[in-house]
Amino acid sequence: MGDDNNGESGKTRSFRLFNVGVPARPLSPALYLVATPIGNLGDITLRALETLAGADVLACEDTRVTRVLLDRYGIDNRPFAYHEHNADQVGPKLLQALADGRSVALVSDAGTPLVSDPGYRLALQAIDAGHRVVPIPGASAPLAALVGAGLPNDAFFFAGFLPTKDKGRRDRLAELAAVPATLIFFESPHRIGATVSAAADVLGGERKAAVCRELTKTFEEFRRGSLAELAAHYSGVDNVKGEIVLVIAPPGEKLTPEADLEAMLVDLSKSMPTAKAAAEAARLTGLPRKDLYQRLLDIKARDGQ
Repeated sequence: MGDDNNGESGKTRSFRLFNVGVPARPLSPALYLVATPIGNLGDITLRALETLAGADVLACEDTRVTRVLLDRYGIDNRPFAYHEHNADQVGPKLLQALADGRSVALVSDAGTPLVSDPGYRLALQAIDAGHRVVPIPGASAPLAALVGAGLPNDAFFFAGFLPTKDKGRRDRLAELAAVPATLIFFESPHRIGATVSAAADVLGGERKAAVCRELTKTFEEFRRGSLAELAAHYSGVDNVKGEIVLVIAPPGEKLTPEADLEAMLVDLSKSMPTAKAAAEAARLTGLPRKDLYQRLLDIKARDGQ
């Protein structure tokens, strides 16, 4: 991050659109969090291009990925790697650049920085040190999935990645079961089958959802249906490819009167085992299955059953 940086060794601060060079204005000292395309390289803003071209220091997760974007738009700026494995070494250098009055742009491999990537630490350190932090909005996989899923979008909850272990995954889903908003998760292709199956068990198979795959890319796909339908589709499928966003609709209307909830649990337990009764009650009410299971156990203990 020394004298070979853009603007300090004769390199031009500009970007190219349709083979026309566009000069980039110098940036004020600040940490710029620049959103980049999540697939289609055309999904970049003019402000983002000017920031990438004009920054004194450009930091990114993977220099190879960012170089593809820079080359597409004729940006002559050397990117430096900043990721979870070198944050302790590179972070202080970026903060020093800010302290020296230079502009630092940070990008992730795709989408908006700080959303499920290590940029949060750097932004927090910059804020604590009194430096200006400037978001440069743009592409966002959670929002792209939300608007294309066909599910309620007046309120939504982005929950990042679910735990990789089955128990942790189910516990987390149970914690989120009653959230009155559409749930949005990132998921890997080799876990999507297990995840929608767990979601169907914990949240209820009738709850609507969408698996959004390869957003903005050539093979973009929105597979919509109930969680039970999605679980059936992905059962045994091992050739799913691409990046995935899972969107799950909010729970249905909950039974608020305690007497109604207790009556439902007691009625269901007359015709099925305790665990199955709790699962069915969870499907009908949207309440966490684990809580309903414990509630039914308490009722049976109270009534001496």
